[in-house]
Amino acid sequence: MNTVCDLAKGKCKPCEGGVPPLSDAEAEKLLATLDGWTRQGNSIGKTYSFKNYHETMAFVNATAWISHREDHHPDLAVGWGQCTVRYTTHAIGGLSENDFICAAKIDALFGL
Repeated sequence: MNTVCDLAKGKCKPCEGGVPPLSDAEAEKLLATLDGWTRQGNSIGKTYSFKNYHETMAFVNATAWISHREDHHPDLAVGWGQCTVRYTTHAIGGLSENDFICAAKIDALFGL
């Protein structure tokens, strides 16, 4: 997968551990396809802004639905008019392609 469109069409693969996290080079290559996401250690994150609390909560609920479908759940920090989404793959202690697939899906959601 080389583009954000490819990532957004991807499907998360079950991860029970036992596989290595992405290398720094692999993670940076995937991160470069995403708009506004930053890497912080073993996670990637982005803060989305909204006009009001209702839009923020609608985004949070839609993000939860996508995450449930992919069985890959982010950490969310919610406040008035904003939501920070952070992905990591806890089972491997680092980043996996699943993190980038979900990030691309959340960006596509935000673009609706």
